Amino acid sequence: MKGSVKVVKGRIEEAVGALTDNDKLRSKGKLDQNVGRVIQDGEKNIRQAKKYARAIIGRAENNAQEALDKVKGQAAS
Repeated sequence: MKGSVKVVKGRIEEAVGALTDNDKLRSKGKLDQNVGRVIQDGEKNIRQAKKYARAIIGRAENNAQEALDKVKGQAAS
């Protein structure tokens, strides 16, 4: 979310810079847009990492439960 806000802010700055013929503001707007895109990529990578971590934890829990059930089954025999 922070990245999106930064991109929009940069677009506004770039547009205002273009309208006022202010190269410094236009450049700052482009920079803000690029920083926002980098933040967006980071946010996306964090979401993916969390998703994969939850999947790994779920598989580990299932494997642990299967092992426990197997041990209980052998003990009951």
